Amino acid sequence: MIEAYIIHLLILIGIYIILSISLQLSIGFTGSFNLGHIAFFCIGAYVSALLTLNGYPFLLGLALAGIISAIFGVVLAIPTNKLKGDYLALATLGFSFVVYAIALNWMELTRGPLGLPGIPKPDILGIVFSDNSMFLILTLVIAVISYLAIKRITISPFGRVLGAMRDDELAARTLGKSAFKAKTISLATAAFFAGIAGSLYAHYITFIDPSSFAFMQLIPLLAIVIIGGLASLEGTIIAAIIIILLPEPLRFIGFPSSVVGPARQIIYALLLLAILLLRPKGIMGKIKLE
Repeated sequence: MIEAYIIHLLILIGIYIILSISLQLSIGFTGSFNLGHIAFFCIGAYVSALLTLNGYPFLLGLALAGIISAIFGVVLAIPTNKLKGDYLALATLGFSFVVYAIALNWMELTRGPLGLPGIPKPDILGIVFSDNSMFLILTLVIAVISYLAIKRITISPFGRVLGAMRDDELAARTLGKSAFKAKTISLATAAFFAGIAGSLYAHYITFIDPSSFAFMQLIPLLAIVIIGGLASLEGTIIAAIIIILLPEPLRFIGFPSSVVGPARQIIYALLLLAILLLRPKGIMGKIKLE
């Protein structure tokens, strides 16, 4: 029983690591305050779930979850190219609300609030990952690949361009760097990995509905990025472990489920306030949150 519980937590940690380091690419390394990340997570989950429920293989669903999410990242980047700060945050937040509304109201495709039940477990080359221990291995492999890919991007010449755009966009443009191209590629890449995380989440839970991707789900994700520290993938991984594990003792105290949910949000908020006041750069952050 305890072993199954630990495996469950490790799977969630793996999924949130993929989701949060991809958001770190957008916020910490590019300087774009993107609040639309949960929408890409939603798109990836629904794309993969719908494809596999209609008989398509898991690997195709996983790949298209990332690719279609990336396409929506490009779609979002085009109209928000010249927006910064609060305006960009509001625009991307609006995108999240639009995606949520579509998932909630497009009954013919998503079944709306009824959700999509019976999402099959991953089947790769005849190997069905029905056992959670096997699913954990799959999740950790994808998480490691995601980390290595994003790490490679951040230390590449393109990553240095992103950092230059974040620190002083005008100076970077003066040197001939295209802000539009850099931000678009960054957002599309972040969206791609968010879609991959969404696919894993859908096939692990085997049931998704719009409530799984509501705005409140963005709070722990932002908490992970800020607590871990901007422009730090390693700090983000540590923060993901902390944020997932920290509220778990509440389950053993005997609080009803109606109390556990709000209590988790309070814990996240208090932890965020403590980090911002005591350690503005987060656990391993390289820049301050402004």
